[in-house]
Order: sequence, then C-alpha cells, then structure tokens
Amino acid sequence: MKYLYFDASAGASGDMILGALLDLGVSRAQFLTKMAELRLPMDIRIRSVKRAGLRGLKVDVRVKKGQESRPRHWSDIEALIRKSPFSNAVKANSLAVFGTLFEAEAKVHGEKFQAVHLHEAGADDALVDVIGSSYLAESLGVGRVFCSPLNVGSGWVKTSHGVLPVPPPAVAEILKDAPVYSAWVEEELVTPTGAAILSTWAEAFIPFPETSYSGIGCGAGSRDFLGLPNILRVFCGDEKEFRAEKKVYQIEANLDDSNPQVLAHFLEKALRIGALDAFLTPVTMKKGRLGAKLTLLADAATMDALIEAVFRETSSIGVRYFPVERRVLEREIRKVRVSGEAVGIKVAVWGGGEVNVQPEFSDCLKVAEKKGFPVKRVLQLALLEYFKEERKRP
Repeated sequence: MKYLYFDASAGASGDMILGALLDLGVSRAQFLTKMAELRLPMDIRIRSVKRAGLRGLKVDVRVKKGQESRPRHWSDIEALIRKSPFSNAVKANSLAVFGTLFEAEAKVHGEKFQAVHLHEAGADDALVDVIGSSYLAESLGVGRVFCSPLNVGSGWVKTSHGVLPVPPPAVAEILKDAPVYSAWVEEELVTPTGAAILSTWAEAFIPFPETSYSGIGCGAGSRDFLGLPNILRVFCGDEKEFRAEKKVYQIEANLDDSNPQVLAHFLEKALRIGALDAFLTPVTMKKGRLGAKLTLLADAATMDALIEAVFRETSSIGVRYFPVERRVLEREIRKVRVSGEAVGIKVAVWGGGEVNVQPEFSDCLKVAEKKGFPVKRVLQLALLEYFKEERKRP
C-alpha cells in the first residue's frame, strides 16, 4: 500500500487535490471515462499551468450553461453517490467527506443535519472533486494519508451567504482540531471542499516527516499569486517508508525537593512507560539550591503518558518539552555462547559496515553470577567469541 503526504503550505481546494493526485500518474483518459459515468452535466479539462513559475496540473470542472444544479441536501448527495458506478470503498470515502461538510454547515447555521443544504460545496464540480479524488486514491493504492499544517490565508471571500471572513465559518468548523496558520497572501487558501477532504482523510497534520517517496504530484489552484506558488504538492511512497512516529520530544523538569530514591525509581518507571531515554543531571538552582534536571526522550505516542507520570510520581509542578532531531544507527542482536550460556551482542551498522559491537551487560552479569566469573571477564569472552564467529563468515 502507498501513503500520501500533502504539503498544504499554499492551502488546498478540491480541484487542487484532484490535480495533485492525477499528477502522480493515473491515466487521464481512464479518469475522464470514469467521471463521465456520473452522468453530470459538465466538462472536465486537464492542463499543465504555471503558478509563480512552478508547474502544476489544473483540473477545471465546468458545468454546462443553463444546467447548474440546485442546492443539495444530504439525501440528494447520498442517493447520487450510492447509485454511482464506483467501488464501495470510493463511495464510503466520498460519503464521509460530504458528511464532514454537512456537519459543519449544520453547526454554523444552527440547522439539523438533514435540513441543511449545500450551495458551492454540493454543486456538480464539488461532486467531481470529492468522488474523483476518492477514486484516484483507490487507483493509486493509498492506505494512509497525512497532511502538513494548513495555510488558510486571510481577508474576505464572497459566498452565497455574502462576504465572509477567511477562513469562512464552515472551514473554521471543519479544521477545529487541525494546526492552521495564515501567511503570505490575503486570499482564501483553503476551501470547504479541500478542508473536508483533508480533515476526513488525514490521520494526522504533521510537519514534513522522515520518509522516502517515489512520486510527487502538483495540483494548481485557479489564481496566480505574486510570490506564492498556488500549488498543492502531494508526496507518495510505500507505507513502510513513512515514519510519522519518529518525531521525538525532549521533556525536562528541574527538581530541588524530590527524594533521590523516588527519582531513581521514576527513571526505571519512565523507561517502562516507553521513554527512549531517561537521566538526571546535577544542577544549581535559585538561592544556590542543589537540584537535579530530569530529562526524558519520548516519541509523540508516549509523551502525554510520561508527562502525567512526572506530575504523579515526582514533586514537579511544571515541565517543558520541545521537538528534537536525532539519528539512530541500525542495529541487531546476535547471539554467542560463553561457558555454554547465551549472551546477546548488540551490533550497530552505518553505511553497510559495523561501527559498534557491544555485549548485552545484563546477559553478561547473569553468566558471571552463575559461573562465578568477574563480569569484566565475561564481557571480554563474549567479544572474543563474537569476532571468532565473524571470521568464519564467508
């Protein structure tokens, strides 16, 4: 399966998402043939354009003159999608996106879900954007989707409800839990359809992660802004290459009133909870008091649990945390025999070659206690056995 990572630094709209996914290599003829099966009164034009000097794929969905659709209720959208000639997965994804749109509109207008109707976001072009994007994601074999924080723009936008501030109320409602910001231009950069697709699909909104990708798709917006490429980029690669969880955080707390025995116990507990590292550093605090700086290294998944443990298990009433970068060597554990007992050897690799070889101390300690040897002797014997075995390798 593939992953998608959307770079929404210039915002996102339905047609930009459509263009970016098409630009990843799905056959345009295949796409147009499939969209024609919707039997909507529209023409679809696909072309390469430039935005602030950068190339992108622009998808224009134009409703035929005199055949504009009326505002649609949820029942209208649901019936159209369920009768469409697409897979169950495409239908489910499309209905989920429109469900997000209807829930937001109902909230901002104070109406019931079934009573609210969509104007722009329920038109034929929006249907193509949503259903077409879901179809393209399926064609690409997408399993997981992630997105950057969203640049929503600023200023005002004309809608069927009048002139509204950016982000419009429906967009603001949809993006409640997503990281957003405003930069560079006074324009609407995230449309309701774009917000609904990304918020429904994305597992998380994160800065560019550690990953390897095999394709980049560029979807162009309608306008050409001065100094800002109106382009939505999407990066595509194998799921196994995407490491959203590799972002790590350093958690710190200064303590001058904690029992050392309690702190020693807490370090062990922090490692059991999932800390990647845990240590104490002597520090001199205010009024010349001797204290300790507690430092934990954690991934995003365990950070909250570790912070809670700091408050529950130590005397700290405040912590600080910040993201940090790190590089980790590939490693594996190999086994050797010392006096008939198994000892693990941790082997670290860089650039295809071994750069560090270290016996597991806990294994060596068990052997030393069982055989009555000094532990330093067991460490030496383990290394000797390892290198002896390595010389036998072809």
